[in-house]
Amino acid sequence: MSLIQKEIADFTVQCYQNNAFRAVTKADILGKWSVFFFYPADFTFVCPTELEDLANLYDKFQAVGCEIYSVSCDTHYVHKAWHDASERIQKIQYPMLADPTHCLAKDFEVYIEADGVAERGSFIVNPEGKIVAYEVNAGNVGRNADELLRKVQACQFVAEHGDEVCPAKWQPGAETLKPSLDLVGQL
Repeated sequence: MSLIQKEIADFTVQCYQNNAFRAVTKADILGKWSVFFFYPADFTFVCPTELEDLANLYDKFQAVGCEIYSVSCDTHYVHKAWHDASERIQKIQYPMLADPTHCLAKDFEVYIEADGVAERGSFIVNPEGKIVAYEVNAGNVGRNADELLRKVQACQFVAEHGDEVCPAKWQPGAETLKPSLDLVGQL
């Protein structure tokens, strides 16, 4: 079953950000675009490369009004320890959500019960708290922050321009399409 247009459940989790712990709730994400970026675990192999990639583009996500929330089933204490130990993770300025009770991983349907970790899932959530795009990768396949940013921008565009759609490889400023009978079979 698809998760598109699923409203995420209420939640309260701890996060590590900017050398501090704080709670993050569903109310905190409403009213703005969000990316929930699930990864299996701290102190692993592929995960730091992905989180660093996001950290390198964080200002671009912020510029389009989108917050990034990385999420693993580790605690906020483990996030801090990883941040302190890794040069890659020290670049992170976005909130690192702790999900040791698996409430988020289960709600987004990425929890691997046998392993107690989350799949690599990327979810774009609109300001109403609904999932509008997502992708789940095998644990050994890393993701691309540039493509995730492009998808956020495309989702924002179609939310603002409901009568237009974004074709493959669309970039901001590029031509869009207006669905009509005239386009059927023509492109």
